[in-house]
Amino acid sequence: MRMNLKDNVVFKTIRKLPKPHRTGLMIGSLLLGGLIMLPSDPVEASRHQESLVLDTGVRYPLELSVNDSPAVAFGEEDTQWQLFQVGAGDTLAKIFKRAGFSARDTYNVTEAGELAKMLVTLVPGDMLYLKADESGAFNGLKYAISPRETLVITPADDAGNMIADIDTKEVETRYNFAQGEIDSSFWKAGVTAGLTNNQIMNLAALFGWDIDFAMEIRQGDSFNMVFEEHYIDGEFVGFGDIVAAEFTNQGEKFTAIQYTDGNYYTAEGRSMRKSFLRAPINFKYVSSNFTGKRFHPVQKRWKSHNGTDYVAAVGTPVMASGDGRVVQSSYNRFNGNYVFIQHGEKYVTKYLHFKKRAVKAGEVVKQGQVIGYLGSTGMATGPHLHYEFLVNGTHRNPRTVELPKAAPIEASQRAAFMELAQNRLTQLSNNRRIMLAMQ
Repeated sequence: MRMNLKDNVVFKTIRKLPKPHRTGLMIGSLLLGGLIMLPSDPVEASRHQESLVLDTGVRYPLELSVNDSPAVAFGEEDTQWQLFQVGAGDTLAKIFKRAGFSARDTYNVTEAGELAKMLVTLVPGDMLYLKADESGAFNGLKYAISPRETLVITPADDAGNMIADIDTKEVETRYNFAQGEIDSSFWKAGVTAGLTNNQIMNLAALFGWDIDFAMEIRQGDSFNMVFEEHYIDGEFVGFGDIVAAEFTNQGEKFTAIQYTDGNYYTAEGRSMRKSFLRAPINFKYVSSNFTGKRFHPVQKRWKSHNGTDYVAAVGTPVMASGDGRVVQSSYNRFNGNYVFIQHGEKYVTKYLHFKKRAVKAGEVVKQGQVIGYLGSTGMATGPHLHYEFLVNGTHRNPRTVELPKAAPIEASQRAAFMELAQNRLTQLSNNRRIMLAMQ
């Protein structure tokens, strides 16, 4: 059936348009038609390409470029494990029931020894891998304790006895570097250098025997360190120890090298661990220094101040500044709750105004052990620790007194340590050069 163009709906619609619109529509149609008639780029390019004719039934070599990818192997046993995520209100019994295992299976697993007790404290989000044998009976459990360790429980016999063991993955240790310069504060410099809170605190603790990080840090001081990073199966799982560090404080450089015994030594082999801590508490600021004459804020008279007052939050732990024996742990209206420690025959340290004491008279304490908690008991205007340091019965300034020299590394270990120290110093030096080149 032939259609009259004049009866076409589209034609009638176009005729009703104003003349300028019809003219524009005609020009656009002509341009679109011209573009359609032009050859496309692939067609034009094909004129300059050599054609390849392949004969049927003939093999031709074909070069393929394949990127290397990690090998992924699935063992037959691995495919039988089913994943169950612990939800709110879930217990091991409920999860076993969902997996199709009996209450007896649950009991047998919980009786697999001390290691199996970890399954009592399951929390939402934990993952359990369960496996059944061909008959549907329980045949294994896996529970990731950490990125490195996995609890594995498997049947030991047909009587329902189970074997619990810890499967430990190998941890790869890599070394990374950080460097910073103090502008406004040590903490801010550490954050700017990309250090975590723990790394910043560990770095301060490392040099805390020599540097008072609350009072002695100056603008322009700098640090340079090498630290461990731990990886499992190529995935980062956490930071390790600081293995070498330098800290320049007011022009004086201090260096610390970690040895295989886990302790830190100077580059010359002397222990970084001194007999006494410079400050027995992580404090905010010093409110009163050691001085021969100070106006007492409570007694309202001038008298000597035989110690250092450290201000911090109430309840802040106070540590024994050195190894020793507690000779007094008591309370009176002047000292409040207090602890006195004897360190050998020569030294005594005193700690006043505790909120609560954590040791008793006669106890042997180690350096860094918590002996009490900061408070404001006794004759005190506010929460602080009053700390005194006595040498042969005479009060000395805790912040400036010359402390006993640190013991050197054992003679039998000295050669091995010096070799390790040289390698660490080279790493620190290379780090300085790299960071300088990047500036």
